[in-house]
Amino acid sequence: MAQSHAITGWDPEDRAAWEAGGEAIARRNLVWSVVAEHVGFSVWSLWSVMVLFMPQSVYGLTTGDKFLVAATATLVGSALRLPYTMATARFGGRNWTVFSACVLVLPVVATIVVLAEPGQPLWVYLVCAALCGLGGGNFASSMTNINAFFPQRFKGWALGINAGGGNIGVPAVQLVGLVVIAVAGNRQPYWVCAFYLVALVIAAIGAARFMNNLDVVSVDTRAMRAALRNRHTWLVGLLYIGTFGSFIGFSFAFGQVLQISFAAGGQSAAHAALHAAQIAFVGPLLGSVARIYGGRFADRVGGGTVTLWAFLGMIGGVGILAVTATLAGRHTTAASMTMYVIGFVVLFLLSGIGNGAVYKMIPSIFEAASRSLAADEKTRADYSRSMSGAVIGITGAIGGLGGVVINLMLRASYLSNGTATVAFWDFAAFYAIAALVTLRFYVRLPSAVAADQPVLATTRV
Repeated sequence: MAQSHAITGWDPEDRAAWEAGGEAIARRNLVWSVVAEHVGFSVWSLWSVMVLFMPQSVYGLTTGDKFLVAATATLVGSALRLPYTMATARFGGRNWTVFSACVLVLPVVATIVVLAEPGQPLWVYLVCAALCGLGGGNFASSMTNINAFFPQRFKGWALGINAGGGNIGVPAVQLVGLVVIAVAGNRQPYWVCAFYLVALVIAAIGAARFMNNLDVVSVDTRAMRAALRNRHTWLVGLLYIGTFGSFIGFSFAFGQVLQISFAAGGQSAAHAALHAAQIAFVGPLLGSVARIYGGRFADRVGGGTVTLWAFLGMIGGVGILAVTATLAGRHTTAASMTMYVIGFVVLFLLSGIGNGAVYKMIPSIFEAASRSLAADEKTRADYSRSMSGAVIGITGAIGGLGGVVINLMLRASYLSNGTATVAFWDFAAFYAIAALVTLRFYVRLPSAVAADQPVLATTRV
């Protein structure tokens, strides 16, 4: 029953209770979870847009500095995912959603203050970007919370919707930035921040009024410790580095790469910023929508199969970028710009599909593992739910670090060679390794059955 936004005795696997009103409750929580996570992602990626408003002649930041700012926000957002996962279980999904939305007012206001006075030392921008990283933690708490609301048969769809709706916050803030640049020019970033102050208020009020706290244990410290000892946590984490890490890393970097390329083609700083903003939001948007379908595909054919094909396609996408960067060098043409956009779109689409597929694998792996327990159904369900919640938090943190690496490698490549060629080839090598891991452990070949998890041999993950 529900009282004061708290629900006791929640069991999504009880079909009668689910059809008698449980589904409506779960969907309502999913809607406002998506809204809050969406705004959190937007604040997390706020500086991917702010750098387009910061010409070097005014703010003094080099290309390398801007990639470092992006990496800082990504790093903090990734690191916070573990404590945010635990916070949901400790304080309740509704309560933590409200708090995590309200606290993001601080970095948005700080961004307004910092950008109002150009010429600050680099550390000031890094601190502000780090505060925006608070928005990155929202993903783990939101996913852990929603994982507890839905039955196993709908987890791929629900987690895909939740993650995809949150991810759309990245192209959304970039689209808002485009509108501001087109209307007010590339020296008025404050309007972007003002928009998100309003959005944060809406998200907090909606979560407070319409979300619920569950009394079921979605994750606990024992589950977290057990997850850290389970090799599937680290294998799935590796795959998530390649999927989500690519999505968030390229989301932060795409606009900068475009802006650098347009400037190399002879455009002024203002025109390069505008043209980059006109394109930059498309990739993250496609990747966010694709994530939803990745979860649905995984529900039908298995997360391992979908993930494998996603990585194989991503090798092709980053290969296009590497070849284009090699041939174009530092002189960008219309043809090379077209190939850059095509390559990035392929990466965004396939990383999005892979995101949804990998997250479908997590509850499937531990639901299958629970069948080997000598326990009743409730104990098995609690094990599956708590382990899935713990692994979602851990892999979310690990995967986010992939975005840090992408920005740092792009920074190093531009500083040493003036192009991103070396970084692109390195990304291709990593995707090849991830594809092999997926084939070995999660595509059901007889020789690939994990000896310590024989129950998974007949389970589609």
